[in-house]
Amino acid sequence: MSSDTLAKAPAAPDTPEHADSLRIVPQRRLGQWAAALAVLTLLGLALTSVLRNEAFRWGVVADYFTSDAVLRGLWLTLWLTAVVMVLGFALGTLLAAARISTNPVLRSVSWGYVWLFRSIPILVQLLLWFNIGALYPQILGVRTVDLLGPVTVAVIGLTLHEAAYAAEIVRGGILSVDRGQIEAAQALGLSRWRRWRRIVLPQAMRSIVPPAGNLLIGTLKGTSIVSVIAVQDLLYSVQLVYHRTYQVIPLLMVATVWYTVVTSVLGVGQYYVEKHYARGSGSAR
Repeated sequence: MSSDTLAKAPAAPDTPEHADSLRIVPQRRLGQWAAALAVLTLLGLALTSVLRNEAFRWGVVADYFTSDAVLRGLWLTLWLTAVVMVLGFALGTLLAAARISTNPVLRSVSWGYVWLFRSIPILVQLLLWFNIGALYPQILGVRTVDLLGPVTVAVIGLTLHEAAYAAEIVRGGILSVDRGQIEAAQALGLSRWRRWRRIVLPQAMRSIVPPAGNLLIGTLKGTSIVSVIAVQDLLYSVQLVYHRTYQVIPLLMVATVWYTVVTSVLGVGQYYVEKHYARGSGSAR
């Protein structure tokens, strides 16, 4: 074959010049776009229905949204959530430590506590504590009815219930830490406190924070159940109003919007806490 024939031969398909001339055609996902359009259409119809439905009485919702009674109920809900979370995780951490200890008595007691309080519905627990005077009329010489008011009963019942779930969250986070790292820290001569503070806790928090955040949001919404024992939280406050005005739907929407706002704020906070503890793990978002 002559040199002229070689010079006129077309370029090989895998040359850079040929590759640059190729046009990449994106895959058409018509089914996904059709599904997305259908979902957006349904959402638009639902939103239009809610906004244009006169039964919601959005003007009444706006009037009561920042009323004194509603804000007092909201404050009690937030306070109750904070107190229950702090006390619940404090007790839950002790239970988790007992559960992973080498002492069989502590392990058995911790397991029994978690089993018992996760088995009994929270409403039943609150009603039992509210009627504790039927079992123990006096405690330390003080009448039970004077010692345990509705708010105190709510704190006790919710805390004991919360601790059972917090114990499992903390235990799972501790067990997620690689045992080899703890043994390496022991070999380096680190004290027990420094091992927990510098090795175990930062890594355990990556597994603890997501379920703990979900538990916090669940506790906030779960506090609405204390309305059955006449604790004037957010739900009970709007109930008092609509029992007087008979505007049930608008007042329930007031509570709904407030719960949505607060849980959204907590969700944002959870995201940044997770991002903080995920630094250096390759999973930060």
